[in-house]
Amino acid sequence: MRNSGKRDGDDFGAKRKLKDDVDELFKLPLADFIGARNALATRLKQSGQTNDANLVKTLAKPSVSAWTVNQLYWHHRAAFDKLLAAGQRLRGKVTDMRGALEARREALLRLADLATSLLSDAGHNPSQDTIRRVTTTLEALSALSDGPTLGRLTQDVDPPGFESLASFSLSAGALKPVKEPARVTALQAAREEKTRQAKIAAAKASLQTAKKALADAHAEAKQADKQLREAEEQFKQAKAEAAEAARTVEDAKRTVEKASKELESLFSTQ
Repeated sequence: MRNSGKRDGDDFGAKRKLKDDVDELFKLPLADFIGARNALATRLKQSGQTNDANLVKTLAKPSVSAWTVNQLYWHHRAAFDKLLAAGQRLRGKVTDMRGALEARREALLRLADLATSLLSDAGHNPSQDTIRRVTTTLEALSALSDGPTLGRLTQDVDPPGFESLASFSLSAGALKPVKEPARVTALQAAREEKTRQAKIAAAKASLQTAKKALADAHAEAKQADKQLREAEEQFKQAKAEAAEAARTVEDAKRTVEKASKELESLFSTQ
């Protein structure tokens, strides 16, 4: 019985370590994923964990947008949890729909800013399309009560249909029964909110790109100004050296003339 308990404990420890190892894979820079995954599978196989090794080999390299969402989860958990909390609030009994939507909107905007910085710092292009796919996945994760494993996404996640989104604010017991026109209005508001969020995220991405371009232009202008000052200094120095050379030539010329006159004087006295 003791041996059996020990084996169970060993199995639990191995599974926990495997989970931690897999989590570490999804924290890595995107370019390192495949190499690290294959290395982990090799180690598992060498230690006799063939099934785990085969499972690790099936892990797909995340898309850029999915990788970005993973990094937000691992490295900006507080902001990520605020979004999930806002989504849970919408799925519950909502007495202040406007406030709940505003909380989710602010959480999405904050994460969109962080995503733009993450992509830039990692050498990826924070294009409007990439930021749009990131925010769409974030919105989907906030809307799903039982979604994919957080921090291990390999592909984008589509949000539920608008009917499901509308049901977040009209869940059973949340509000008094209303007529169908009110439901249509809520659905329309949800659509408009989604469109507005996408436009804001795209505008923020454009702003970040423009800021980077401006910073690059400033750097180039500063470098050009430095080169100009160096060139002016070199020209000034060359001009001074040329003037000194001219004076030296004049001195040498006068010396030659003086020596010539002395020579002629000596010849004339013979």
